[in-house]
Amino acid sequence: MACKNICKLCDRIRISTAVAFTDGNLVVTLPAGSYNDNEKYCIVVAQSIPSETTINAPVVIQIGEGTEQYPLLRCNCSQATACNINTRTRYATRVETNAVSGAFRMLGRCGCCPDSNNLQSIDGTAPA
Repeated sequence: MACKNICKLCDRIRISTAVAFTDGNLVVTLPAGSYNDNEKYCIVVAQSIPSETTINAPVVIQIGEGTEQYPLLRCNCSQATACNINTRTRYATRVETNAVSGAFRMLGRCGCCPDSNNLQSIDGTAPA
């Protein structure tokens, strides 16, 4: 099937404006604005993941120039890590808020996500 030459993007798609590895976190910056509780947003990670990023770095979302960082959670509510996401990929998420903060939770399992971040084996040396 051929791609359409013109197609409309969903109103709730958010394309990242920056991706950085800062203070041990992989920070995905989304456009400024309000992200409503229980609303679905599709996040596209548009920039390359920095090469210095460690695979077990927690992924957090920053909104615009805000200072607050919100965790990106996997569908089972565990923290998403750098090995769970890819660039140029769309992730369906739902915003979940509480009295003091919030989070973005992935909807469904993504094909790139391993079941866990556990090491395959140990041999007495530090993992690479």
